[in-house]
Amino acid sequence: MPSTSTRGTLLFAKSKVYVHPTSSAKENIPGFIALVRPPGGADKDILLAWVPESQMRSDEVSAYTKVDLNMDDGLHASLEVLVPMPSLTLISSYAFAVPLHRVYSIMLRPPSLGWWWGSVIIHTRSEDVIPALFFHDAESQSTIMQQKMRNRKFTPQDGDLFWGGDQFMKYLRKYTIVERSTFEQRLYLINPDPDDLLSFSPSHARVETVSNESLSKIIKDARWNVLERLARVTRFSRRAAHEVIGNSPPAVRAMLNVPEVRKLGDDFDSARVYLAKWAMSISEEAERNKTKIVWTDVVGDHIGSMAGDILSVDDRVERRNEVSRDEWKAFFDASGRLRVTVSEVKERVFHGGLSRDIRSEAWLFLLGVYPWDSSQLERQSIMAAKRDEYFRLKRQWWDDIDRQQIDTVWKDQRNRIEKDVHRTDRNIPLFAGEDTPHPDPDSPFANIGTNVHLEQLKDMLITYNEYNKSLGYVQGMSDLLSPIYAVVQDDAVAFWAFVGFMNRMQRNFLRDQSGMHRQLLALDNLVQLMEPQLYTHLEKADSTNFFFMFRMLLVWFKREFKWVDVLRLWEVLWTDYLSSQFVIFVGLAILDKHKEVIMEHLEHFDEVLKYMNELSKTIDLEDTLTRAEVLFYRFQRTVDAIDRKNKEPSNSASFPTTPLTPHPSMNGQAGLGLPDKTLPLKPEAGKVIISDVLRELLSKEIIVVNDTIPMEGYES
Repeated sequence: MPSTSTRGTLLFAKSKVYVHPTSSAKENIPGFIALVRPPGGADKDILLAWVPESQMRSDEVSAYTKVDLNMDDGLHASLEVLVPMPSLTLISSYAFAVPLHRVYSIMLRPPSLGWWWGSVIIHTRSEDVIPALFFHDAESQSTIMQQKMRNRKFTPQDGDLFWGGDQFMKYLRKYTIVERSTFEQRLYLINPDPDDLLSFSPSHARVETVSNESLSKIIKDARWNVLERLARVTRFSRRAAHEVIGNSPPAVRAMLNVPEVRKLGDDFDSARVYLAKWAMSISEEAERNKTKIVWTDVVGDHIGSMAGDILSVDDRVERRNEVSRDEWKAFFDASGRLRVTVSEVKERVFHGGLSRDIRSEAWLFLLGVYPWDSSQLERQSIMAAKRDEYFRLKRQWWDDIDRQQIDTVWKDQRNRIEKDVHRTDRNIPLFAGEDTPHPDPDSPFANIGTNVHLEQLKDMLITYNEYNKSLGYVQGMSDLLSPIYAVVQDDAVAFWAFVGFMNRMQRNFLRDQSGMHRQLLALDNLVQLMEPQLYTHLEKADSTNFFFMFRMLLVWFKREFKWVDVLRLWEVLWTDYLSSQFVIFVGLAILDKHKEVIMEHLEHFDEVLKYMNELSKTIDLEDTLTRAEVLFYRFQRTVDAIDRKNKEPSNSASFPTTPLTPHPSMNGQAGLGLPDKTLPLKPEAGKVIISDVLRELLSKEIIVVNDTIPMEGYES
């Protein structure tokens, strides 16, 4: 690629930057990303280039390597090295060279603990097809040196790890204007013009007011401003775009529209439900077959629309391998303190989950039993104190003979706990069987017997009843405790992990159901905003009370997913990586998956309820988590777009935690806590303002409650 006739000044170089032409690692092509100034050229004429090692002479490789190793954080290169000017023609092997004045934007994708290669995608104003570039930092000597320097000053609260793309962007800013888009946080505009700034940055937005009727135009304008300006990415991502997952096969859809089939559905409600489930199974089989051939190694969620088919290639996110024991150990230094950031650990767990042999330790961090900045010795001391506290609490009721014999309220509560325990997860081997004589001859289960693990569950729940007197025990809590105990299998440790879980879950068990009401209201608003056609259909089916989601949200889909998937789902949700209420997006993802079936075949409340209940143990977790993450990003963009039009700062970072209060529609009485017809977008002084319950979904802060009056037990 380099031209030997003209030589320019090499301003920046970074080695081991690869092109991935296929999904096979064997075909990856190594090279240098570089900034080269032509003789007498201005900053705008500097070439942004990628040169494959295979097309460079040994002296050129030496020159590029010399500049690469001489770079530092001070943006100063003490060497001035002349190299052959890269050709402006895209000739072969993906090599390219583009003057900075022709670069429109750069999409950055930093590395993470489960996706080791950060990448950049360069978009030109003429829409040249330029390959995505992957920074193999573990092979780049200059990046390794920079990482070692930074690690000396590293603390777990620091930001993301340094990578080669950071240094590239710092040097790029030296020679051109770089503006970060607030519409898409990974997108950087290069020397943007005023129209670009208006489209991508709220800080430069015009003063406008927006009516409720123009909301659709707001979103479409924001979408097409991006689409018109972002170039095509690579030929393999375009090829994958043609293989995007669609709806049911045409033959299936045609069959469902046959008059006789429709008549059968009209005559028998059960037939319509059966037909809906059958259509869903056919659709899922076709989807599985298509997914096998879709390669999404390069994914940019920068072009995805804000509505429509959820699994577009440009919005695909990656589920990764679970965190292994060796990887978990590598997160900590010799003293047991984190050597990486808390955010990185949570991101890794969020996208991959944990292997079963580290859950008993890792869950204690996720549930707040152990502080993230503690050492191994400090954690041993913390656990010793918590063990003492647990047994002190247990003795308060264990040794109180009078209460056990005379206090009828306490005895009723104990019996209710035992009844729930004896019907919780009995299909799990740990809780199966009654191989132990019951210790209490007055127990209703005295003649049946028990086992040691059921007794442990019962004792922990009675102790929690003692620990949290204002809330006490409420039916459903045994569903939340059993997976924790099954993983930890230590009653004192499991108890405090359960306490941590209940700190965020107790709003689900309030007598006035204000906590459940607010979550169902958030789901109501979210479906209105993200799935308006589905919401319209649910209105016609008298199902916008979202009662069919009540149990799912109450115990975090404990009855909907298989046991092993519940463990994975909960550890993902405990990270609060994107939102402390990501569970709402899991619910939205399930609705999105089944929306075509619901809209085409389910016409009444009982049909919707029956169909959703019968999804139990059939839902694919990885697909659901992928959909939920994509939906979250789309929701985030929609809020940003509306805020930008309203000239309001985006509140997508964090929101204050406010205590829950009974909703006015409930008149202080217990009930189902069904959502009002609150609009997700409300007019205010000529603007469209996102509702408070929707804004809360962007917060990572765990919602706590001050009032802990329990709700009535729910029946499964």
